[in-house]
Amino acid sequence: MKIKGLTFIFFLACAGLFCLPQKSFSQETNEKLGVFDDTNILDGYTKEYQDEPKEAIIGRINDDTINVYQSAAAIRVFKENFSQNVFGHEKLLIEQDLVRRINRTNSPFVETEIMHTLCLLDRYRYFDAMVPALILKLDHYNGAVNEMAAAALDDIIAKGKGSARDARIIFNTLRKVFFLSRNTFKSITEPDQRLSKKLKLLRWSVKVLGAQEVKKLPKEMMHLL
Repeated sequence: MKIKGLTFIFFLACAGLFCLPQKSFSQETNEKLGVFDDTNILDGYTKEYQDEPKEAIIGRINDDTINVYQSAAAIRVFKENFSQNVFGHEKLLIEQDLVRRINRTNSPFVETEIMHTLCLLDRYRYFDAMVPALILKLDHYNGAVNEMAAAALDDIIAKGKGSARDARIIFNTLRKVFFLSRNTFKSITEPDQRLSKKLKLLRWSVKVLGAQEVKKLPKEMMHLL
């Protein structure tokens, strides 16, 4: 399946909800505990695999029997240790492995790591499909996924050249997100952590594209800018 042909709706479905209701204290506590647990499990497997050779890591990526934390950790190790040192036919094969894995998984941890890795492998080919999907992950109900997506987006932007193409993709994605949730902005005086991450991306895209782009955003959110 070609990534180029994947639709925005597909990623909307896999990314979670745009707007979540207010949580009770117990829900907030459980989410924070979940972030702590998920992050530490992923970090633990990442540390365990850190010194493994590339062939072993790729073998783990293609292993259907390991759990989602192990799979995500293997992809992370490949991303950090090997993604910038694969070329030609080998690079094409690992891209195919990652596309196959993302089409088979429903784990947001695995999805997020793959989206980030594909952008590092071939920015031009994957940016316009993977970055919008990562932006939608900022609203995922799992806080660990939010943090992973935010870190991935920061890294992808930092490793780019600040091109108008990249900024336009990010701006148009955020514009759609903001219009869908525009009625919630009236009651917001201080952006929460998730909205702050999106506003950070928005400001970057406007800086590249020009201040005239602000006019295309919902009027309900102007006070937040």
